[in-house]
Amino acid sequence: MPQNIDRPTVEGFGREWQAYDQSALAEKEYREAFDAYFSVFPWDGLPKNAEGFDLGCGSGRWAADVINRVGILHCIDPAPGAIAVAKRRLANDKRAHFHVAGADQIPLADGSQDFGYSLGVLHHIPDTRRALSDCVRKLKLGAPFLVYLYYSFDTRPAWYRSLWRTSDVGRRAISRLPFAVRKAMTAFIAASIYWPMSKIALASEKLGADVTNFPLSHYRRTSFYTMRTDALDRFGTRLEQRFSRAEIGAMMHAAGLGGVVFREGAPYWIACGRRVA
Repeated sequence: MPQNIDRPTVEGFGREWQAYDQSALAEKEYREAFDAYFSVFPWDGLPKNAEGFDLGCGSGRWAADVINRVGILHCIDPAPGAIAVAKRRLANDKRAHFHVAGADQIPLADGSQDFGYSLGVLHHIPDTRRALSDCVRKLKLGAPFLVYLYYSFDTRPAWYRSLWRTSDVGRRAISRLPFAVRKAMTAFIAASIYWPMSKIALASEKLGADVTNFPLSHYRRTSFYTMRTDALDRFGTRLEQRFSRAEIGAMMHAAGLGGVVFREGAPYWIACGRRVA
Protein backbone atom coordinates (compact mmCIF):
# COMPACT_ATOMS: atom_id res chain seq x y z
CA MET A 1 0.00 0.00 0.00
CA PRO A 2 1.47 3.41 -0.95
CA GLN A 3 2.54 5.71 1.87
CA ASN A 4 -0.31 8.00 2.93
CA ILE A 5 1.61 11.26 3.06
CA ASP A 6 2.18 14.37 0.95
CA ARG A 7 5.83 15.36 1.38
CA PRO A 8 5.60 19.03 0.27
CA THR A 9 2.73 19.55 2.72
CA VAL A 10 4.67 17.94 5.56
CA GLU A 11 7.77 20.00 4.79
CA GLY A 12 5.66 23.15 4.71
CA PHE A 13 4.19 22.51 8.14
CA GLY A 14 7.62 21.80 9.58
CA ARG A 15 8.73 25.23 8.37
CA GLU A 16 5.49 26.86 9.54
CA TRP A 17 5.82 25.68 13.13
CA GLN A 18 9.44 26.76 13.23
CA ALA A 19 8.41 30.23 12.02
CA TYR A 20 5.33 30.51 14.25
CA ASP A 21 5.99 28.23 17.21
CA GLN A 22 3.00 29.67 19.13
CA SER A 23 5.17 30.83 22.02
CA ALA A 24 3.94 34.38 21.42
CA LEU A 25 0.26 33.44 21.74
CA ALA A 26 -1.40 35.15 24.70
CA GLU A 27 -2.60 32.82 27.46
CA LYS A 28 -6.21 34.02 27.25
CA GLU A 29 -6.38 33.41 23.50
CA TYR A 30 -4.70 30.03 23.89
CA ARG A 31 -7.17 29.02 26.60
CA GLU A 32 -10.19 30.01 24.54
CA ALA A 33 -8.90 28.03 21.55
CA PHE A 34 -8.06 24.98 23.65
CA ASP A 35 -11.47 25.00 25.33
CA ALA A 36 -13.18 25.22 21.93
CA TYR A 37 -11.25 22.31 20.42
CA PHE A 38 -11.70 20.05 23.44
CA SER A 39 -15.26 21.13 24.30
CA VAL A 40 -16.73 17.73 23.37
CA PHE A 41 -13.86 15.61 24.69
CA PRO A 42 -14.81 13.36 27.67
CA TRP A 43 -11.99 14.18 30.09
CA ASP A 44 -13.89 12.71 33.02
CA GLY A 45 -14.14 9.34 31.29
CA LEU A 46 -10.40 8.78 30.95
CA PRO A 47 -8.71 6.26 33.25
CA LYS A 48 -6.17 7.45 35.80
CA ASN A 49 -2.76 8.05 34.19
CA ALA A 50 -4.27 7.55 30.74
CA GLU A 51 -1.96 6.94 27.78
CA GLY A 52 -2.86 8.49 24.44
CA PHE A 53 -1.59 10.23 21.33
CA ASP A 54 -1.63 13.52 19.47
CA LEU A 55 -1.48 12.74 15.74
CA GLY A 56 0.03 15.72 13.92
CA CYS A 57 1.19 17.42 17.10
CA GLY A 58 2.85 20.30 15.21
CA SER A 59 4.29 22.82 17.67
CA GLY A 60 2.96 20.86 20.64
CA ARG A 61 0.62 23.69 21.60
CA TRP A 62 -2.33 21.42 22.47
CA ALA A 63 -0.08 18.73 23.91
CA ALA A 64 1.28 21.27 26.42
CA ASP A 65 -2.10 21.37 28.15
CA VAL A 66 -3.27 17.82 27.51
CA ILE A 67 -0.15 16.34 29.08
CA ASN A 68 -1.06 17.82 32.47
CA ARG A 69 -4.29 15.80 32.47
CA VAL A 70 -2.91 12.36 31.53
CA GLY A 71 -0.11 9.92 32.29
CA ILE A 72 1.63 9.54 28.92
CA LEU A 73 1.18 11.47 25.70
CA HIS A 74 2.70 10.34 22.41
CA CYS A 75 3.40 13.38 20.24
CA ILE A 76 3.46 12.20 16.62
CA ASP A 77 4.26 14.23 13.52
CA PRO A 78 5.89 13.34 10.18
CA ALA A 79 7.83 16.64 10.09
CA PRO A 80 11.13 16.55 12.00
CA GLY A 81 11.01 20.35 12.22
CA ALA A 82 7.66 20.22 14.00
CA ILE A 83 8.84 17.56 16.44
CA ALA A 84 11.87 19.74 17.26
CA VAL A 85 9.54 22.62 18.19
CA ALA A 86 7.28 20.32 20.25
CA LYS A 87 10.29 18.92 22.11
CA ARG A 88 11.40 22.44 22.96
CA ARG A 89 7.95 23.30 24.31
CA LEU A 90 7.73 20.12 26.40
CA ALA A 91 11.36 19.99 27.41
CA ASN A 92 12.14 17.78 30.40
CA ASP A 93 8.58 16.44 30.68
CA LYS A 94 9.01 12.68 30.89
CA ARG A 95 5.32 12.12 30.20
CA ALA A 96 5.88 13.23 26.58
CA HIS A 97 7.13 10.69 24.05
CA PHE A 98 8.02 11.93 20.56
CA HIS A 99 7.74 10.09 17.24
CA VAL A 100 8.53 11.23 13.71
CA ALA A 101 5.85 9.31 11.83
CA GLY A 102 2.76 9.69 9.68
CA ALA A 103 -0.73 8.37 10.29
CA ASP A 104 0.03 5.14 8.45
CA GLN A 105 3.15 4.47 10.53
CA ILE A 106 2.00 5.24 14.08
CA PRO A 107 4.55 3.37 16.25
CA LEU A 108 2.03 2.19 18.84
CA ALA A 109 0.43 -1.21 19.26
CA ASP A 110 -3.11 -1.65 17.94
CA GLY A 111 -5.69 -1.44 20.71
CA SER A 112 -3.24 0.03 23.19
CA GLN A 113 -4.32 3.66 23.71
CA ASP A 114 -6.81 5.18 26.16
CA PHE A 115 -7.50 8.18 23.92
CA GLY A 116 -6.33 9.99 20.81
CA TYR A 117 -6.88 13.22 18.97
CA SER A 118 -5.92 14.88 15.70
CA LEU A 119 -6.74 18.55 15.26
CA GLY A 120 -6.52 20.22 11.87
CA VAL A 121 -4.35 17.47 10.39
CA LEU A 122 -6.19 14.63 8.64
CA HIS A 123 -7.55 16.88 5.87
CA HIS A 124 -3.92 17.47 4.81
CA ILE A 125 -3.34 13.74 4.25
CA PRO A 126 -4.04 12.23 0.79
CA ASP A 127 -6.44 9.54 2.05
CA THR A 128 -8.19 11.11 5.03
CA ARG A 129 -10.51 8.13 5.53
CA ARG A 130 -7.64 5.70 5.72
CA ALA A 131 -5.72 7.98 8.09
CA LEU A 132 -8.72 8.18 10.42
CA SER A 133 -9.03 4.39 10.46
CA ASP A 134 -5.29 4.08 11.18
CA CYS A 135 -5.74 6.32 14.22
CA VAL A 136 -8.80 4.52 15.55
CA ARG A 137 -7.11 1.15 15.24
CA LYS A 138 -4.63 2.21 17.95
CA LEU A 139 -7.40 2.80 20.51
CA LYS A 140 -8.76 0.43 23.11
CA LEU A 141 -12.45 -0.43 22.81
CA GLY A 142 -14.44 2.40 24.34
CA ALA A 143 -11.56 4.89 24.07
CA PRO A 144 -12.43 8.37 22.69
CA PHE A 145 -10.98 9.96 19.58
CA LEU A 146 -11.30 13.70 18.91
CA VAL A 147 -10.91 15.13 15.43
CA TYR A 148 -11.07 18.52 13.76
CA LEU A 149 -11.53 18.51 10.00
CA TYR A 150 -11.99 21.50 7.70
CA TYR A 151 -15.61 21.89 6.73
CA SER A 152 -16.89 22.21 3.18
CA PHE A 153 -18.91 25.33 4.10
CA ASP A 154 -22.01 23.15 4.34
CA THR A 155 -23.46 25.68 6.82
CA ARG A 156 -22.81 28.65 4.52
CA PRO A 157 -24.80 30.23 1.66
CA ALA A 158 -23.86 29.66 -2.00
CA TRP A 159 -22.17 33.07 -2.37
CA TYR A 160 -19.87 32.25 0.56
CA ARG A 161 -18.83 28.94 -1.02
CA SER A 162 -18.14 30.76 -4.30
CA LEU A 163 -15.94 33.26 -2.48
CA TRP A 164 -13.97 30.39 -0.96
CA ARG A 165 -13.49 28.74 -4.37
CA THR A 166 -12.03 32.01 -5.64
CA SER A 167 -9.62 32.21 -2.71
CA ASP A 168 -8.60 28.61 -3.25
CA VAL A 169 -7.17 29.55 -6.63
CA GLY A 170 -4.78 31.80 -4.72
CA ARG A 171 -3.89 29.00 -2.31
CA ARG A 172 -2.97 26.64 -5.12
CA ALA A 173 -0.58 29.23 -6.55
CA ILE A 174 0.93 30.57 -3.32
CA SER A 175 1.49 27.13 -1.79
CA ARG A 176 3.91 26.22 -4.60
CA LEU A 177 6.24 29.15 -3.97
CA PRO A 178 9.45 28.97 -1.86
CA PHE A 179 8.71 29.08 1.86
CA ALA A 180 10.16 32.55 2.46
CA VAL A 181 7.91 33.96 -0.27
CA ARG A 182 4.88 32.06 1.08
CA LYS A 183 5.51 33.45 4.54
CA ALA A 184 5.85 37.03 3.27
CA MET A 185 2.79 36.83 1.03
CA THR A 186 0.57 35.28 3.69
CA ALA A 187 1.71 37.88 6.25
CA PHE A 188 0.60 40.51 3.74
CA ILE A 189 -2.75 38.70 3.30
CA ALA A 190 -3.19 38.68 7.07
CA ALA A 191 -2.48 42.42 7.27
CA SER A 192 -4.47 43.52 4.24
CA ILE A 193 -7.43 41.13 4.36
CA TYR A 194 -7.74 39.17 7.62
CA TRP A 195 -7.17 42.11 9.95
CA PRO A 196 -9.44 44.71 8.32
CA MET A 197 -12.23 42.22 7.57
CA SER A 198 -12.18 40.85 11.11
CA LYS A 199 -12.28 44.35 12.60
CA ILE A 200 -15.19 45.33 10.37
CA ALA A 201 -16.98 42.21 11.60
CA LEU A 202 -16.26 43.14 15.23
CA ALA A 203 -17.49 46.70 14.74
CA SER A 204 -20.61 45.45 12.97
CA GLU A 205 -21.31 43.01 15.79
CA LYS A 206 -21.05 45.80 18.36
CA LEU A 207 -23.66 47.71 16.36
CA GLY A 208 -26.00 44.74 16.61
CA ALA A 209 -25.43 43.14 13.21
CA ASP A 210 -25.46 39.39 12.66
CA VAL A 211 -21.94 38.55 11.48
CA THR A 212 -22.45 34.78 11.19
CA ASN A 213 -21.76 34.78 7.46
CA PHE A 214 -19.39 37.74 7.40
CA PRO A 215 -16.10 36.52 5.86
CA LEU A 216 -13.31 36.07 8.44
CA SER A 217 -15.60 37.06 11.32
CA HIS A 218 -14.14 34.10 13.26
CA TYR A 219 -10.98 36.23 13.71
CA ARG A 220 -12.71 39.29 15.13
CA ARG A 221 -11.30 38.69 18.62
CA THR A 222 -8.04 36.98 17.77
CA SER A 223 -4.54 38.43 17.65
CA PHE A 224 -2.65 39.35 14.52
CA TYR A 225 -0.21 36.57 15.45
CA THR A 226 -3.02 34.03 15.01
CA MET A 227 -4.07 35.67 11.76
CA ARG A 228 -0.54 35.38 10.36
CA THR A 229 -0.28 31.76 11.46
CA ASP A 230 -3.65 30.82 9.99
CA ALA A 231 -3.05 32.72 6.75
CA LEU A 232 0.14 30.72 6.23
CA ASP A 233 -1.73 27.54 7.17
CA ARG A 234 -4.56 28.37 4.79
CA PHE A 235 -2.71 29.73 1.75
CA GLY A 236 0.67 28.09 2.18
CA THR A 237 -0.45 24.45 2.30
CA ARG A 238 -0.25 22.32 -0.82
CA LEU A 239 -2.86 19.68 0.07
CA GLU A 240 -6.18 20.65 1.60
CA GLN A 241 -9.44 18.71 1.65
CA ARG A 242 -12.82 19.70 3.07
CA PHE A 243 -15.75 17.65 4.30
CA SER A 244 -19.37 18.16 5.25
CA ARG A 245 -20.67 17.24 8.70
CA ALA A 246 -22.44 14.24 7.18
CA GLU A 247 -19.25 13.06 5.44
CA ILE A 248 -17.24 13.35 8.64
CA GLY A 249 -19.84 11.42 10.60
CA ALA A 250 -19.86 8.69 7.96
CA MET A 251 -16.04 8.45 7.99
CA MET A 252 -15.97 8.20 11.76
CA HIS A 253 -18.55 5.43 11.81
CA ALA A 254 -16.71 3.57 9.04
CA ALA A 255 -13.49 3.83 11.07
CA GLY A 256 -15.18 2.09 14.01
CA LEU A 257 -16.29 5.06 16.13
CA GLY A 258 -19.71 5.26 17.74
CA GLY A 259 -21.62 7.79 19.82
CA VAL A 260 -20.23 10.58 17.66
CA VAL A 261 -20.85 14.08 19.04
CA PHE A 262 -20.20 17.30 17.10
CA ARG A 263 -19.39 20.72 18.49
CA GLU A 264 -22.14 23.01 17.25
CA GLY A 265 -20.06 26.18 17.05
CA ALA A 266 -16.95 27.25 15.17
CA PRO A 267 -14.42 26.04 14.28
CA TYR A 268 -16.19 23.55 12.01
CA TRP A 269 -16.14 20.57 12.31
CA ILE A 270 -14.96 19.24 15.65
CA ALA A 271 -16.26 15.79 16.57
CA CYS A 272 -15.58 13.06 19.09
CA GLY A 273 -16.53 9.39 19.14
CA ARG A 274 -15.55 6.20 20.97
CA ARG A 275 -14.11 3.08 19.42
CA VAL A 276 -16.81 0.43 19.19
CA ALA A 277 -15.29 -1.89 16.58
